Amino acid sequence: MRKLLISTLSLTAVTSVLMACQPAEKSVDVPAPVKTAYQINKDTPMDYSTPGHTDADHLWLEEVEGEKALTKVREWNEKSAPLMQNDIYKAMKAELLEVYNSPEKIPYVSYRAGKAHNFWQDDTHVRGIWRTTTLDSYRSDTPEWETVLDIDAVAKADDKNWVYKGNSCLAPDYNRCMVSLSVGGKDAVERREFDVAAKSFVKDGFFLEESKGGTAWLDQDHLLVGVDFGEGTMTESGYPMVSKLWTRGTALTEARELMVGKKEDVGVWLGTFENADGKDEIMVVRATTFYDTEYYWIPRTGDNAFKPVQVPVPTKVNLGGEFKGQQLVRLQEDWRGFKSGALVSYSIADFMENGEMDDVHEVITPGPRQSIGNSGVTKSALLLSLYENVSGSAYAFDFDGGKWSKTKLDFPENGNVSIGSTNSKEDIAFISTESFLTPDTLWSIDTSTLNAEKAKALPSWFDAESMQSEQFEATSSDGTKIPYFVVRNKNLKMDGTSPTLLYGYGGFEVSLNPSYSATIGRAWLERGGVYVLANTRGGGEFGPDWHQAGLKTKRQLIYDDFIAVAEDLIDRKITSPRHLGTHGRSNGGLLMGVMLTQRPDLFNAVAVGVPLIDMLRYHKLLAGASWVGEFGDPDEGGKEAAFLRLISPYHNLRPEIDYPEPFIYTSTKDDRVHPGHARKLAQRMEDQGHNFLYYENIDGGHAGAANLEETAHSQALIYSYFADKLIK
Repeated sequence: MRKLLISTLSLTAVTSVLMACQPAEKSVDVPAPVKTAYQINKDTPMDYSTPGHTDADHLWLEEVEGEKALTKVREWNEKSAPLMQNDIYKAMKAELLEVYNSPEKIPYVSYRAGKAHNFWQDDTHVRGIWRTTTLDSYRSDTPEWETVLDIDAVAKADDKNWVYKGNSCLAPDYNRCMVSLSVGGKDAVERREFDVAAKSFVKDGFFLEESKGGTAWLDQDHLLVGVDFGEGTMTESGYPMVSKLWTRGTALTEARELMVGKKEDVGVWLGTFENADGKDEIMVVRATTFYDTEYYWIPRTGDNAFKPVQVPVPTKVNLGGEFKGQQLVRLQEDWRGFKSGALVSYSIADFMENGEMDDVHEVITPGPRQSIGNSGVTKSALLLSLYENVSGSAYAFDFDGGKWSKTKLDFPENGNVSIGSTNSKEDIAFISTESFLTPDTLWSIDTSTLNAEKAKALPSWFDAESMQSEQFEATSSDGTKIPYFVVRNKNLKMDGTSPTLLYGYGGFEVSLNPSYSATIGRAWLERGGVYVLANTRGGGEFGPDWHQAGLKTKRQLIYDDFIAVAEDLIDRKITSPRHLGTHGRSNGGLLMGVMLTQRPDLFNAVAVGVPLIDMLRYHKLLAGASWVGEFGDPDEGGKEAAFLRLISPYHNLRPEIDYPEPFIYTSTKDDRVHPGHARKLAQRMEDQGHNFLYYENIDGGHAGAANLEETAHSQALIYSYFADKLIK
């Protein structure tokens, strides 16, 4: 029996019941409707000010490597492991590890100076190898690879759990690179200069100790650097506040300071752009909030040498690459007659002449149910993916005679179309296409002719022929139509008994598009499960307005959208609360915490992944301060703080409510979303006598895994949890 009966009625439905029950001419006794957990939280919030229930009770769990905290984590891990690592888990892990280690995986590449570069992991190369081959060899069935750097060998020599985080190489020969290595998968990395031709790190080359931030090559003897330079050089969000130009052969302490931001900024980053002569110029990017950014050109010659010149664009824009002397600008607000969501451009030469821009050119303006996916610049074209009602297509754009023109490319539609690796110095680029039931296909395209050919394709990892995908719409609390996808067996009985997994994110303008997942296919769909992807507000599926509709105190709309999708699935008899589970990570982990505390009646399983949970302290933990533009300020003292208190999962758990047993997972090495969030959720549930399952990976960073073995383990835990709870 539940400790408290909770109705499946939505807030809108409860209001309708109340209206329908109003007396006509005389008073009658009308039973009061049963309240949802959200209404209870709103009407009678928990009092956490009394001893034993204060916000300070669990601060010790925020000590990432604290002995007391890790002892508790191990206790939870050890208690949960035998309950979760059952026969289903073992079968799933073996199936998934077969996929992850398969030589049939697509080796995704970047193309530089005639060579295809790939990073590869399997059961032999656990940490992975950086390798190269020719384009012709890559397109063949049996490419001949040459190893450039073996991360396993580096880890063994250094006696460190290195996780490869990529490289940044100097054009046009791409021989000198800065290689990034992370301990256990953290965002903070160590950076070392590497010689590709010699296949070795450069003796006495550029080297930067572990730090968040970044670097960019200006030329072979100059590196743009934004890292932790010592006390007072990092923002409250934990990112660099100072940018410098470092000359080879000099100490880092002697690097020339270019710009200093403010402590309350998100961070200051560096990059380059090309002038009319093809030479690189310095660009400094100052993010004052997560969504407000200032861009500065740093001239190196003339009367204004090394004096920042601000680019005269709004703060809510993203500067992309440049093509034929045009700087690309993606708008998140209306500007100079162009709508938010549009892609426009301006002349770099004109800006560098006087710091102004006379003409702004429209590249493309998406319609109300469209959004720009991603883009990339090659020598001969701007490639761009465009989504209509969450279905993708690809275009090539050219700039000539002061205007942009476009050509639609012939790629499969009704799924995900993603612009892959591009290079502004080359005409060879890569584009991926996939859908829920069609494996990923990688196409190479020569943008000088727009001729494309299939380069690689994934094998079919599960029986997609017996399945189908559909798109439906649910009606949210304010009447907005919320699209969602359902992937299921063709012969599914609509009797409410199908085990169904609902996935969501709903934040930071991140779009959830149809994609092929061998993990979901093998672990869930082939076991009779239904998979559902919700395109709630907060994402980028319909452009900036779709995202901004759920910012800060408007965020309950995102949660109402997700609830509406869950209720619609039940109304269609695809599933029922007994057989419905839900999963989300990071910001999606917050979404899961909210579902757990607002609508526990809708779900029988909730997987809360690397989550934000304590929304009154999130801004004080790791990168949390950078997200105030998304969630609001807990210290603001007005509506934002009050709203965060209302939705904060940590503050809305109640001892009298019977919650579905959640699976809470995080990573000790996550230096983006603090593991203290997950720990505090678990501890508060334990304090109140609720059951939960827990897994904290000692390594893995925000991704949750540092190698393929750990990935298979963590994914098997998730899907075996849902199988155990829902397939009965």
